[in-house]
Amino acid sequence: MTSSSLPDAEALYAELLSGVKALISAAPHPLVLAGITSGGAWLAERLQRDLGLPGGAGVISSSMHRDDFAQRGLAASAQTVLPFDVNGAHVLLIDDVLYTGRTLRAVINELFDYGRPASVRLAVLVDRGGRELPIEANFCAARVQLPQGQSLDLARDDGGRLSFVLEKEEV
Repeated sequence: MTSSSLPDAEALYAELLSGVKALISAAPHPLVLAGITSGGAWLAERLQRDLGLPGGAGVISSSMHRDDFAQRGLAASAQTVLPFDVNGAHVLLIDDVLYTGRTLRAVINELFDYGRPASVRLAVLVDRGGRELPIEANFCAARVQLPQGQSLDLARDDGGRLSFVLEKEEV
């Protein structure tokens, strides 16, 4: 994949919006949204607004539970803020790119630090494969393959418009 063949993030957001709407209407209980910092948080905030859901979307960080914390340290991104009671909640985690599953493992540990949810689901903009843990999204807008050593990062401009950036993977 080259930078000229990157997926259209805005078009994929429309797919994500439709998929999350379907997950919410099929759920037997109300779902609360929590976006994973930073791209997932941007998506959750926008989904919350576009779906007209009450309250605010939560933001959840993986930094305190990462298995590579010793190498990475504390991320400069937003820290966890959950404007709902996690105990008994039906949580829909939102992320931009699902890859190895390690970030999701850390996020689930973080979520349980705040309480015991009744259920946890996952919706992602892009699934790039390469799973190292048995984690799967309930909805993903697209699946993409990337060459070894590259990562797909979600970017947001000052007007809130989403795009993808192809980066060299950090080792």
